[in-house]
Formats: sequence, structure tokens, C-alpha cells
Amino acid sequence: MSQLVTTAKNQIESIIKLSANKAFSREDLPQFAIETPANREHGDFAVNAAMAWARELHAAPRAIAEKLIENADFSDTYIEKCEIAGPGFMNFFLSDKFYADIVKDILTKGDDYGKSNFGGGKRILVEFVSANPTGPMHIGNARGGALGDCLASVLSTAGYNVEREFYINDAGNQINKFALSLDLRYLQLYKEGIEMPEDSYHGEDIIAHAKAFAEVHGDSFVQKSEEERRAALVAFSLPKNIEGLKRDLEKYRINYDTWFKESSLHESGATREVIEKLKQSGHTYTLEDALWFRATDFGCDKDFVLVRANGVPTYIVPDIAYHYNKLCVRKFDRAIDVLGADHHGYVPRLKAALKSLGAPADRLDVVIMQMVRLVRDGEVIKASKRSGKAITLVTLLDEVPIDAARFFFNLREPNSHFDFDLDLAVSESNNNPVFYVQYAYARICSIIRNLKEEGISADSLKPEYLNLLKTPEERELILYLASLTDEVIAAAKAYDPARITHYVTELATRFHKFYAACRVKTEDESLTLARLALSSATGITIKNVLNMLSISAPEKM
Repeated sequence: MSQLVTTAKNQIESIIKLSANKAFSREDLPQFAIETPANREHGDFAVNAAMAWARELHAAPRAIAEKLIENADFSDTYIEKCEIAGPGFMNFFLSDKFYADIVKDILTKGDDYGKSNFGGGKRILVEFVSANPTGPMHIGNARGGALGDCLASVLSTAGYNVEREFYINDAGNQINKFALSLDLRYLQLYKEGIEMPEDSYHGEDIIAHAKAFAEVHGDSFVQKSEEERRAALVAFSLPKNIEGLKRDLEKYRINYDTWFKESSLHESGATREVIEKLKQSGHTYTLEDALWFRATDFGCDKDFVLVRANGVPTYIVPDIAYHYNKLCVRKFDRAIDVLGADHHGYVPRLKAALKSLGAPADRLDVVIMQMVRLVRDGEVIKASKRSGKAITLVTLLDEVPIDAARFFFNLREPNSHFDFDLDLAVSESNNNPVFYVQYAYARICSIIRNLKEEGISADSLKPEYLNLLKTPEERELILYLASLTDEVIAAAKAYDPARITHYVTELATRFHKFYAACRVKTEDESLTLARLALSSATGITIKNVLNMLSISAPEKM
């Protein structure tokens, strides 16, 4: 929460304790709660001390509350007054200075408003998207990209030292299938009767790669060995795909600190070392010539194969080596994976293997992300109208503004299903949440610009003018502005950037409500400058949130 809110709560706690000491000569009374009432007309904070102490003091709560107020000293605090409600609740009201100081705090901090040192600089690695480099990214990757990138930003704002990482699956079955598909498409250019197996890759991109390879090498690889030909095709095509992934993600405003290749784990021997370490752990056994991991020793429902009978490791082995590298080699304080819903069963197995290796598996957190359905005209769609193919990240961004895509994919908490309304995402109406928020910011910029043209600028603001901000709409807006830091920390703790999109949407609503109820330009120059300052503080807060989400904050719309 805002440091000023914390200060006010600490002051209330101190006032009550000092008052209790005066009234009852007691310093050892039980703890009490300081809460925010649903209706601010009942005060800014409600305290249940009189109720909590009734048994201890052998008195009625209301009588205790009266004694506490009688002995309370509000001097040099943000507290203006206290009233008793019901059987003995104490309702505290904050002073004009409290609200004024919140606005001043935001204006002073500017771009840094909302930041905190909650994370204490701990190192966190956020791995997200990590799509197979054998083809274009799909809608699930689009959600994972927006979610992972915004989560990393939220964590950074909350005071963590965050790195973003993409894990390139450039080894294993999918690369073998990629090689097979390229090989057959290449041979089809020079031979008749070559069929594509049903489980191979049939995309246009495979055909394009084969043709591009042929333009460079002609038919010189047709007579070479299958192994040599496939290796050459992969070496030619895979880097192009990886560059394409980087290019598409940069367009989506995502930049990674590290692109970590699975192949590097095999080349360095890390995969073999993990297999040996797992054997030494005493949690493996051989069955029908395959090496199994006894995951049931760690509470999993069944064991799983590490190395097949043919000597080839299963897909999970490099994943174990990769996460061991995160936690034990690079020694991140926490590693976060953003994964699809189909990984529910995978996570316990991965953690079981890490535990057997002595790795701190409790420092690995997994954010499970549900699927997205695209909706147009109220109906679920599965193909792009333009190409007739499944909609990819690139085709989505051709149809929908990047701002809308990033905002919409963070409208729901990660583990909830989400319908992405394509019509709403491109509409310029208040029903479109990102447009609604950006319009609020543009309106604030317009207010500042228009008043400046009339010679009215926040530079003329005197601190005492801010004490004039007394209407319910003004105070409601100020208190909501004060909650940004708290919301960022809550989003960081829950790994849920949707809390931030909800916050900024509600902030826009409260600003529009203030704007409708309170004219910024008034006959009173002092009040005009105070409301201009409040508008500026709101603009700073909206812009900081949009920057956190890598969404633009247009000054004109």
C-alpha cells in the first residue's frame, strides 16, 4: 500500500495503545484489527479494539470506546476525528492533509510511483512461450507471451531482479519430425510419388523452407545420405524459424534476456550427468531394458521412464537438466514457468526428479494457463478469415492492435478459460477496456494541455491548495490512487497480472466519475490548480501501469 496509508494505520494503532495506557493503565491488551469500511461515509478506517478488549477489561465495548476517544491525542497525525458506531466500533476519519500528501507523493515520484522494494532484489527467472521452433506461434503462445512478459514487469516493479527466458526445444522428437518433413518436401521437388506421413508437419512453412534450400543447393543433396541431407535441411531452416520467433515476439513487445537452447544441455553433457545423478539417488530402476524413475517415492501417482530401451532419453530428461541448471547452476532465487493446461501432470513429476537430485524444487513455481477461444460475431472461430488457416500470433496481430492483444490476454487470471472477442478488441468504445483506459489518459492530457494554453499550469500549485480536495469523488479517486503499490505487490505474490488490468480499468472509471462530478476549471484558481494536480497524479498512475504492461499511453485519441 502507499507508505502514507501505512503511516496512517500505524498512527491509529499508536493512538489507541497510548490512549489505553492512559485510560486503563494497560499495555498488554490483545491485538485488534484496523480495517477499511465498505462505505467511506462511516470513516476511512474502522477499529474493533473496544470489542476485542471487552472481556479483558470487564466493560461494555461502547464504554471502552468512549474512554479511548476521551484520552486520544490526534496531534501531529493524519487523523481528524473518531466516532463510535454500533455497539463499540471506532471509526477514524483522515484529515485533508492526508489526501493532499498522497497527491504530492505521486507528483514527486512521477515515473517511479507504484514501485517498491518488496522483492528485496531477489533474482527471479521467468520462462514463458518457449514454443517449438518447428512452426509459427499459436494463440496459446500469444496468451502466454502477454502473461509472462507482464508478470515479469509486475515482479520487477515490486522490487525483484527479473530475467526473461525462452527455452528453445531444438532437440528431440519434434526436431526429428521437422527434419523428416523438410526432407520429404525437398525430395518431392525432384521425385515423384513421395507421400507425407499423417503425423509429419504439413504447413506451408515447410514447403517454403524446402524450396529455399533447393534454390541454394539445387538437387545436390538428393543422392546424399538421409542423415546428411536432413542435418543440412535443419541447419538451414531452424535458424530462420528461431529468427522468425524473435522477430514476431519483438513485434509483440517482448524481449528476452536469454534464448536457452535445449541442444546446449546435450552438447555440454548436462543431460547425461542428470541421468547419472538420478541413478545415484537410489530412486531409479530398470524394467524391460528401460530406466525408470520411482516418482511414487515422492507422492506421484505413477513412475515414469527416463531412458527408453533403445537408449534414447525421454523428453522429460532435458527438462530436468534445464531446471536443475536454473536452480543449482545459475542459482536463481526463484524460477517461474508459464505453461499450458496440458502440463498439470508434468509438474509433479518434474519436481519429484529435482527433489531426488537435491535441488530446491520448492523454488520452482509454475503458472498454469488455460486455453483461449477466439470469438467473432458471437461465434467461436478456428481459422483466419484471410488465410483459411489456424490463427497464429502473427495473423492475430494483423487483425488486432498490439495494445488490445496484450491487455485482453491479461484480463483474466491465468488459470481461467478466456474468450477473446475480436470485434471488441478493435472497437473504439467504452466497452473496450483498453480503449476506455487510454481514453481516460488522453482526456487527462487534453485537460493539462488546454489549461496550459490558458496560462494555467501545475507549476503555480501551492501545497496547501490540495487541502481543497474534499468531495466524495475526489477522495475516492485519491484513495484508489494510493492503492497502486499494494496492488502491484498483490499481483506479484499471486503471479496474476490481471490484478493490474483490473486496477487501471477501475482507476479510469473513478477518474471519469470525478471528471463528471467536478469541473477541473473553476472560478477559484486554487481549486482549479488542486484538481489539475489530481488529474496529473491520475495521469501519472495510468501511464505507469500501461508502461508496466508495455501498452501505449496516447496523449491524443
